Amino acid sequence: QVQLVESGGGLVQPENSLRLSCAASSGTFSGYHMAWFRQAPGKEREFVASVSVSGVRTTYADSMKGRFTISRDNVKNTVYLQMNSLKPEDTAAYFCAAGRGFGSRSPSGYDYWGQGTQVTVSS
Repeated sequence: QVQLVESGGGLVQPENSLRLSCAASSGTFSGYHMAWFRQAPGKEREFVASVSVSGVRTTYADSMKGRFTISRDNVKNTVYLQMNSLKPEDTAAYFCAAGRGFGSRSPSGYDYWGQGTQVTVSS
């Protein structure tokens, strides 16, 4: 069992940056591939990025590639999402997830979820 808690969301102006964190409570964190998803009101949950157990492999949704960076620290049991050049369409609740299979872009590919952190991009 892995418990995940996201933090770092907030209100930010367009073109600014924000870093989200997701802290895991379990010592087995290093055995899970991790991902970030996001969900805007009235829309389905959308894949953002994933990182492998080792942190070496990463994948991104095309619209985030080059702007967002996912990373993890297996000592701190934390996964990060650095978001740069934010746009109003990035406004959503952001969720981290843990799973056994790397790179799944479907929410069904993940076993554990955090409660989400809200990101609002607006001037």
